[in-house]
Amino acid sequence: MNISGFIGAVINLACNKANDLSVSRDDLILTPQENFVPGTGNNQLDKLFHDVRTLADGANESLDLAGSLVDQFGTTITFVKIKAMLIRNLSATQTLTIGAGSNPFINWVGHPTDTIKIPPNGMFLLVAPLAGFAVTAGTGDILKVANAAGAACDYQIALAGTSA
Repeated sequence: MNISGFIGAVINLACNKANDLSVSRDDLILTPQENFVPGTGNNQLDKLFHDVRTLADGANESLDLAGSLVDQFGTTITFVKIKAMLIRNLSATQTLTIGAGSNPFINWVGHPTDTIKIPPNGMFLLVAPLAGFAVTAGTGDILKVANAAGAACDYQIALAGTSA
């Protein structure tokens, strides 16, 4: 699969402060991005998965990064490295917890039991354009996504990586 483009983030904020005779202004504009081309090396991608998913009240799911996800063309994906991960919580009330579980994909956190909490309407973006994060089939390939108790929760997920 030929994948090219960029992954980045945008922060564009203005801070105004009224003074006696003037208004002071500070503009913060950050637009870091990494460019990618087809392949399996540095700054290269050949696997892409994206979806909008729903978790029931208090439910969780284990996404197998090495052999069970299906891309938009109907092809089963086996990631060897994850180079970018975006998870966006679409719920206004629910918190998502990412990580831990059985055979966890943990190379992006410090310990197998570490998790990331994504608050209501929050998002998490991780980009590692060079080495990426290794996915180990059978022992380190499960990305667990858990919904807190209270209500169903929709979320968006995008994973980009390589097959080598």
